[in-house]
Amino acid sequence: QVQLVESGGGLVQTGGSLSLSCAASGRTFNTYPMGWFRQAPGKEREFVAAISRSGISTNYANFVKGRFTISRDNAKNTVYLQMNSLKPEDTAVYYCTASDSSYSVTQGDFEYWGQGTQVTVAS
Repeated sequence: QVQLVESGGGLVQTGGSLSLSCAASGRTFNTYPMGWFRQAPGKEREFVAAISRSGISTNYANFVKGRFTISRDNAKNTVYLQMNSLKPEDTAVYYCTASDSSYSVTQGDFEYWGQGTQVTVAS
């Protein structure tokens, strides 16, 4: 079992940057592949980025490639999402998630979820 708590959301202007953090507690952090998903109002939750247990492998949704960077610090039990060049369409609740087994981009492969943090990008 792992507990996840996101932080770092807020309001930013178009073109600005935000850095999200997700602190994990519970079982050994470096056994979990991690990910970020987001859900905009009236839309389905969608994949944003994923990172392997070691942090060597990463994967991104096409709409964030070149703008967002996922990273992790296993010594601090924390995963990060650096978001640059933000657009109004990035406005959503961002969720941190952990998988018991799979380095994946599929929502169903992630068992543990944080409560989410709101990101709002003003035009």
